[in-house]
Amino acid sequence: MSFSALILRNLFRQRVRTLLTVLGIAVGITTVVALGAITEGLRVTSGDFVNAGGADFMVAQDGASDLTFSSVPADDVDRIAALDGVERASGALIEVSQQSGNPYFLVFGYEPESLPDEPLELVAGRLPAPGADSEVMIGASAASELGLAVGGTLEVDRHAFEVVGVYDVGDRLRAGGAIAPLSTLQEISRRQDVVTAIHVTVAPGADPEAVADTIERDLSGLAAIRDVDEYSKVDQGFEIVDSANLAISLLAVGIGAIGVMNTMIMSVYERTREIGILRAVGWRGSRILRLVVYESLFLCFIAAGVGVALGVLASRAVLLVPSISTFLVPTYPLEIFVRALAVGILVALMGAVYPAVRAVRLSPMEALRHE
Repeated sequence: MSFSALILRNLFRQRVRTLLTVLGIAVGITTVVALGAITEGLRVTSGDFVNAGGADFMVAQDGASDLTFSSVPADDVDRIAALDGVERASGALIEVSQQSGNPYFLVFGYEPESLPDEPLELVAGRLPAPGADSEVMIGASAASELGLAVGGTLEVDRHAFEVVGVYDVGDRLRAGGAIAPLSTLQEISRRQDVVTAIHVTVAPGADPEAVADTIERDLSGLAAIRDVDEYSKVDQGFEIVDSANLAISLLAVGIGAIGVMNTMIMSVYERTREIGILRAVGWRGSRILRLVVYESLFLCFIAAGVGVALGVLASRAVLLVPSISTFLVPTYPLEIFVRALAVGILVALMGAVYPAVRAVRLSPMEALRHE
């Protein structure tokens, strides 16, 4: 019998135990993959908003616990626009509203005069007219979800807006929300004279890094977000999600290692006489060691494959919730699958250490006397 055939025979000797071990490890890897895909999807969505409208970077309140809680004086929009190297500065206020069971519907307040400069594709209707305080545009995906069209009514915090246009845009946050006049949104949200964020476009030839550093130096309390890796400056939720991802990965390794160790200890114990015979016919301790480790690795590779498949399915199932699908699409970079494989290998090695050492330390005579 070949070495690989012996490994397979040993694993399938106790099919139920092997299956339960695989499922236990797979559940941990499923969580790692699903949470990783959702986290990456959030990063992509947030990164798109950082550069919304073709901006080079975004400015918001430094240390805000969540971007929607960011509060930047509206006067800072003009101050930033007047800086050397700045071509355009556009302030936006974000208000969270509940719409048809979606508690996270986002309404973006813009000055109507600035909308023609925004790269919005009109799908239907027109832009809100300057001075019209109760006109709103709605994103194409939001219009589809809410069943709204031009001429409909969108109520935000008990203020009724007439839908005058439907737009499409590159970032999912704004595509899944609505755009209202800034002054009206400031009034109904009781956040007069503030905006949530300022999108900054630098002039041709200017250095975005230098302009961002100037803003952070000259305007106190503001943080310039150049890319999504700096998003935690204005949204502590990113750090929490990353920490949770790491904690779940470590938990999956620990629990999986215990499960594998239990399976392999029982396997070694049940095959004590067999191991003694193998040692008696000339098998070296290193080969016995490889046998146990390879069995553990094979077990965890199967679990990793099952866990990755279930993780992808679980993350896609999140899109069945309309309030999530409007602003999030799970993303699957290579590092997620590498992390899942690394978890499987760590589980296998940690779970195989003690059983392998026990198998190697058995003398042939002791093993053959085992009942």
